[in-house]
Amino acid sequence: MNLPKQPPNWSIALLLIIGVLAVSTSSILIRLANLEAAAGGFGFSLVLAASRLTLSALILLPAWPKIQWNALQPGAWRYAGAAGLCLALHFALWITSLSYTSIAASTALVTTNPVWVALLSRFWFGEKLSKMSIVGITIALAGGMAIARGSAGAANAGSSELLGDFLALAGSWAVSLYLLLGREAQRRGLGIGGYIAIAYTVAAIVLLPLPFVFGTSYTNYSHIVYFYILLTAALPQLVGHTILNWAVVQISPTLVTLAILFEPVAASFLGYWLFGEVPALAVLAGAAVLLLGVATATLGAKKITVNS
Repeated sequence: MNLPKQPPNWSIALLLIIGVLAVSTSSILIRLANLEAAAGGFGFSLVLAASRLTLSALILLPAWPKIQWNALQPGAWRYAGAAGLCLALHFALWITSLSYTSIAASTALVTTNPVWVALLSRFWFGEKLSKMSIVGITIALAGGMAIARGSAGAANAGSSELLGDFLALAGSWAVSLYLLLGREAQRRGLGIGGYIAIAYTVAAIVLLPLPFVFGTSYTNYSHIVYFYILLTAALPQLVGHTILNWAVVQISPTLVTLAILFEPVAASFLGYWLFGEVPALAVLAGAAVLLLGVATATLGAKKITVNS
């Protein structure tokens, strides 16, 4: 059987750049939707998360007939379903964080997932942490504490910005579980298309009714708000995440994970350009230390999983 020819390195690098830039637009589009709707908080964040995943799941409907259910090992679809639950939690927490804290702090904290994946893998799969990974985790935790202290000391921040920081961090924990569960699902025979279709659909089903529980409606917003929601499904979700998941089978996952660390940089630049948002100096310094720690931990890990 002829194996598919691997694309040239320059095309992989170009697509990876496009993927990271697409993912970086997520926080910007969410902030634009919040401003246009003059809404924020948990209820409207659930509307954004549910709508984004529902649109993505609908677009992925053609992938369902291609899933070879008989060829799957036991537990494959259950791991994919559990990953979808974690993905729903991730988006609910992280999108809400953008209503309370800066784009720089939120994106820096939510991209710490390689650290938590390394720690979870240590206890879940018995994978040993290298000394370099331990040093990196320590540096990243110090950076996270610096962001929290910088947020607490920022003008007019109060406790709300600390809440946003915590929600972003909790979102990183949720996506770390999502990554590990997704790896197990794919190890049991699910292709990337089938896996994403299942995970996105489960996440959408979980999130769809929740806005009503919190008294928030899907209607009565301007057309521009719905346009931003459509863009979040198209750009960061279907373009960005699809490219990153494709790239990890083409090149070293370490390189992909390191590339994703540019997301907070790109998102912070866009936040400054569009909104004039300048985080406190302590937050910027903490974010730089945190990203250094994540990069160090990632380079020291024997097995790396990509951010989602």
